[in-house]
Amino acid sequence: MNVEIAAKQLEALGNPTRLEVYRTLVRAGHAGMPVGRLQEKLGVPASTLSHHLHRLILTGLVTQERQATTLISRANYTAMDALLGFMADECCADAACVGVTTDAAA
Repeated sequence: MNVEIAAKQLEALGNPTRLEVYRTLVRAGHAGMPVGRLQEKLGVPASTLSHHLHRLILTGLVTQERQATTLISRANYTAMDALLGFMADECCADAACVGVTTDAAA
């Protein structure tokens, strides 16, 4: 994952409503959740939910599929894993350099 994609995804998740939408979809599992049910569960107006879902879709964190007359939203677990992996892979990456410098100075 490149820094630009990670930044856009993290920016999208930086909004409390979008983060709550995303968390709800992550909790829903691979089956996802109909948009109407998501709206009821979160208690947000349809236009507001549509705006936030659109932003999450643009960043690749959410996908949607129409099943007859129902629009199903799903967390994109591949994108979520990539974002979390991008962050975790950087954990303590420079610690070895600090440890070597500290040991050499001692």
